[in-house]
Amino acid sequence: MTTLENPAMPAVHDCTVSDCSYNHDGCHAFAITVRGDNGAADCGTFIPLGTKGGLDKVVAQVGACSRTDCVHNASLECTAQSVRVGQGEGDHHANCLTYQPH
Repeated sequence: MTTLENPAMPAVHDCTVSDCSYNHDGCHAFAITVRGDNGAADCGTFIPLGTKGGLDKVVAQVGACSRTDCVHNASLECTAQSVRVGQGEGDHHANCLTYQPH
């Protein structure tokens, strides 16, 4: 399978959520979705399985963002240079740490 990196989509620069199936020495999803529940900017691609998966190399990008209240959101697309994903709190297992409300 051939994948193309889109320079207009910000890269997932760092992910420290060790219990995500896509995270093994970096995020191996092709793209993540940032969504919003209860005031958090959650990584909607987070999958807590015992199996690791995704692409053979680290190319993760932000494919969509539903946090319209973020300064980086323009028409549901992320305009940040890159994003960081880290451990959330409570029911929010993985959060976009680049999220900044207006």
